[in-house]
Amino acid sequence: MEDIPSPTEGRNVLHGRYELGRVLGHGTFAKVYLARNLRTNRHVAMKVVGKEKVLRAGMIEQVKREISVMKMVTHPNIVELHEVMATRSKIFFAMELVRGGELFSLVARRGRLPESTARHYFRQLVSAIDFCHGRGVYHRDLKPENLLLDDDGNLKVADFGLSAFAEHVRPDGLLHTTCGTPAYVAPEVIGKKGYDGAKADLWSCGVILYVLLAGFLPFQDDNLVAMYKKIHRGDFKCPPWFSSDARRLITKLLDPNPSTRMTVSKLVETPWFKKSSLPKPPPLAPPAKKEGEEPESMNAFHLISLSEGFDLSPLFEDGVRKREEGMRFATREPASGVVARLEGVAERAAGKYKVVKSGARGVRLEGEERGRKGKLTVAADIFAVAPSVLVVEVRKDGGDTLEYHRFCSDELRPALQDIVWAAGGDAQPTAA
Repeated sequence: MEDIPSPTEGRNVLHGRYELGRVLGHGTFAKVYLARNLRTNRHVAMKVVGKEKVLRAGMIEQVKREISVMKMVTHPNIVELHEVMATRSKIFFAMELVRGGELFSLVARRGRLPESTARHYFRQLVSAIDFCHGRGVYHRDLKPENLLLDDDGNLKVADFGLSAFAEHVRPDGLLHTTCGTPAYVAPEVIGKKGYDGAKADLWSCGVILYVLLAGFLPFQDDNLVAMYKKIHRGDFKCPPWFSSDARRLITKLLDPNPSTRMTVSKLVETPWFKKSSLPKPPPLAPPAKKEGEEPESMNAFHLISLSEGFDLSPLFEDGVRKREEGMRFATREPASGVVARLEGVAERAAGKYKVVKSGARGVRLEGEERGRKGKLTVAADIFAVAPSVLVVEVRKDGGDTLEYHRFCSDELRPALQDIVWAAGGDAQPTAA
């Protein structure tokens, strides 16, 4: 492997930090290796992309977009990107190692899944995709091959190489790039008249649910044009073993008219989706942080991504999309003090918000009342950058942007102002 490692005692070691092992898989532009973080002893999947191949294929924007998206969508059911590194000729993605294989392989081995098992995976898929849509990200290539399973049987969405941001929509408010896998793609994407990325992803979710319950695709034909005609007509039949609730749900998701297709807010209220499953699925959220536990330390990629003017120019000699609007600040207040301030904001709002743990390094303020675009949710991630200095990053995690900015201005900034610390004496949290 050219310019990857310096051999250390016969080992392939990248940047003195990762020991590279066997190949786990490979594609047209990349190979994935098993790797070990020499500092933490944690295993990761190291995706190695050749710059020259990417440049020749005109795929620069796609790779940059994948990096940007994966750092925006931190969620229990999305494969986590730990770090990005580069050498003269290669780019390295240190990613969460997901050992359970593809959901596709599970269906191929077992055939159709019991409804309770399919419901477990489908709930996690919808949770991840709804989170992405709330951040203005559309996957555009959802299929069982891009859904991985971890050791605990939890689903992880992978491969954001064909994803799009909300900013990619044209003046008509629609996306226009035709992409995706034919059997899973929505009819309006094929039609080339423009499409809503969220509604197109929901169609793909409907196809995936059908495959999980049936063991085969809803739209099949040896002739691609004939298959596309079936997709445009919504011409499919549910097998007799589908329950009536599952049949109704899939029919509403595989509605060829995007304007009447079921939305996530309606989907999560359906009887099939809400039905309890036995045995109880494992929890979606990661373990809550223990009392007194220190916040996670920032690695180099966290620091880069939090810095103003976040870009990936060292990788491609070009710019990249900046982070979405948010608020961040440094503080000498302990993590418990920051959380107490946020809890105070919720209390003063007279029951309008509740505070919940969010992973090992953050909290979320969840609105109790529905606004213009659902309930406002504000996430706060807390990172240690030095023994006595934390960085707090606040961002909108759901709801309306205007309501979020009003909340930050009227409630959040006044509550946090006196704990802000900055070397230059700036006493205001800065916009990201």
